[in-house]
Amino acid sequence: MDHFNYRNGILHAEDVPLPEIAAEVGTPVYVYSAATLTRHYEVFSEALAGMPHLICFAMKANSNLAVLKLMGSLGAGMDVVSGGEYRRAKAAGVPGERIVFSGVGKTREEMALALEGGIRQFNVESEPELLALDEVARGLGLRAPIAIRVNPDVDAKTHAKIATGKSENKFGIPIARARDVYAEAAALKGIEVVGIDVHIGSQLTELEPFERAFSKVAELTLALRADGHDIRRLDLGGGLGIPYRRANTAPPLPFDYGEVVRRTVGHLGCEIEIEPGRLIAGNAGILLSRVLYLKKGEGRDFLILDGAMNDLVRPAMYEAWHDIVPVIEPAAGGPLAPVDVVGPVCETGDTFARARDLPPLGPGDLLAFRSAGAYGAVMASEYNSRPLVPEVLVSGDQFAVVRARPSFEEMLGRDTIPEWIG
Repeated sequence: MDHFNYRNGILHAEDVPLPEIAAEVGTPVYVYSAATLTRHYEVFSEALAGMPHLICFAMKANSNLAVLKLMGSLGAGMDVVSGGEYRRAKAAGVPGERIVFSGVGKTREEMALALEGGIRQFNVESEPELLALDEVARGLGLRAPIAIRVNPDVDAKTHAKIATGKSENKFGIPIARARDVYAEAAALKGIEVVGIDVHIGSQLTELEPFERAFSKVAELTLALRADGHDIRRLDLGGGLGIPYRRANTAPPLPFDYGEVVRRTVGHLGCEIEIEPGRLIAGNAGILLSRVLYLKKGEGRDFLILDGAMNDLVRPAMYEAWHDIVPVIEPAAGGPLAPVDVVGPVCETGDTFARARDLPPLGPGDLLAFRSAGAYGAVMASEYNSRPLVPEVLVSGDQFAVVRARPSFEEMLGRDTIPEWIG
């Protein structure tokens, strides 16, 4: 469910016509719906009703401060993977006791930052990291609460670049070694063991991999408790997919996911932590772009937009599909023709879609890339010295720019030329 719908033939974000945003802010521009973000959070919370739980929004999906502030106001925690994300979470008003620090390459400086600023737990990825965290915590006279990320060797049946739970992936420690590593952790004076962490990948469209992974975590919980560890939290990660292609069968609903959680680990009496990002933010955002040219090619036509791969890199990086729709609603049953939808960047990879059936479009027409609220703006760059794409948040009939497009003067001002040149 989202709040991007046609009204009187014009695509709206909630109660705001998208051409109004394009006229005021320019294109390309990301547009987010506060109502959709709120609804998706609430649906996930309802799915875990009756179990003690904390929903930690995976900031890597969308780290805009306004989005984080909204999530925090709903009661969400944050899942961060860098010191920068930790600072953003705190700047958005999220208290340390609702922040979980994940990531495979935490530095000692990041560890100290979180320990001193407050942290719910570190999700430890390796034994070297565990020893480094112990050293930092003891140096500060503190104990670091941890869950160790275990790799259950479960195929998430997703894109290879976003699978994280197989034995060949870089994440976590093999689940077969978990008891030994937990014993090592329990002997460290700067470490407090609080739980287990698992995350098998992103954009999962089946529940069976979750069931297999969570069942392994349940077995491990009982074994670790028998070893004397106080396992009171289970961090089950995120990963539930969203329907990028509206014409296809939708992935499982959060309610169904919640039933898997209940069935596999609900009997253990643990607080459940989950870290959805894409499912909360993905369909809550669109990328709005304008047609520059319709170019007739040899055997194919190209629709050239002002948006490019530096604004939305997912198609180039993951061969990802985004539904592309005209902002002005086409006539029902009208003609469609295949076009390659491309950007102006000097890369063949700057292609959003090939042979996509679209209605007749020309210069000045507006298009919306659906399901672009996650891993869109956060992965954007200034490649080709193109200004970073701005972001807008809509609530009802009002909207606000929550990240402005930088001026060329601001972009150039970040560089410095040494005196010894010229």
